[in-house]
Amino acid sequence: MRAKKFFTVLLLSLIAIAFLFPFYMMIVMGTYYSEDLFKQLPILPSGYLLENLQTIMSASFLRNYWNSFYVAVLFTLVTVGVASITGFAFAKYEFKGKNALYGFILLTMMIPGHLGLIAYVMEMKWFHLNNTHAPLILAGLNNAFGVFFMTQFIRSSVPTEVIESARIDGCSEPAILTKIVVPFLMPAISTLGLISFLGSWNGYLLPLVTINKPELYTLPLGIANLSTVFRTDYSASILGLTLGTLPLIILFLFGSKTLVRGLTGGAVKG
Repeated sequence: MRAKKFFTVLLLSLIAIAFLFPFYMMIVMGTYYSEDLFKQLPILPSGYLLENLQTIMSASFLRNYWNSFYVAVLFTLVTVGVASITGFAFAKYEFKGKNALYGFILLTMMIPGHLGLIAYVMEMKWFHLNNTHAPLILAGLNNAFGVFFMTQFIRSSVPTEVIESARIDGCSEPAILTKIVVPFLMPAISTLGLISFLGSWNGYLLPLVTINKPELYTLPLGIANLSTVFRTDYSASILGLTLGTLPLIILFLFGSKTLVRGLTGGAVKG
């Protein structure tokens, strides 16, 4: 029994090392001079960390970091808010055209998002919102996956009897949503929030086609523009990616249990 436990722990430890090794390599490669990366596989840290850090800081890295952070937070709030309200409507209300509208939303999930990118950019241009962060935030209004996820979770995890009892007691519909339904949705809200934050934080294509002002660049755009016409500074870029990965690692360290519970909660009836 002890031998079985030992080999299980050993196997899991090896798997963990295999998954963590790329992050370790990112940290190590960020301490090298760019051209030295091609001489040999770097295993131990070098002494060029401060120079690479100075390079990314001189390229408005902190401002790009802040832009990505507040855009990701607002995008997450918009996505979770709209998906929760819409999912509640589809799960617990009956209205004309409900099935057709829900089917249309599911249909949009089968269409690659890049196909609608040109139309979305033209729409933002018509509203004079290009070269602002608004297009990156408003994209959360049409998150079909979020609506589907919330609808399924509410159907399986929010008892209709509780909602009916609240209505009999004279509770208004907004109060039912905020005071009764939302506490049931906390695992789903946390899960969708993590996924939305991750998607916005790593987003590159949408900021690329909607933002031309360097002071509005998000982190992926800022890192991509570290290179110049004459030289590509791979080490500085890798160091920037390492620092950009830290918030995501922290989020998943503290929210992994909630993420799993949210993903599996909607699949269990009762």
